[in-house]
Amino acid sequence: MAGIATKFDKAYETLPVEELAGAPVAALEGVSDSDAEHLKAAFGIKTVKDLGTNKYFLWAQAVAKLAE
Repeated sequence: MAGIATKFDKAYETLPVEELAGAPVAALEGVSDSDAEHLKAAFGIKTVKDLGTNKYFLWAQAVAKLAE
């Protein structure tokens, strides 16, 4: 869990993974409130789970892996 926790803003680092999944996208280290608003407007992404399960991001990840 320590590896995952460091990918989040300090306020979220001690939360269990189930709560991290429900955290707002802006809780991720380096994602601003503005970035989060753009993700919400473009893809309906509100939470970390939404981001991780978004079909477009999953498709892009699959293509990137296949291209390696």
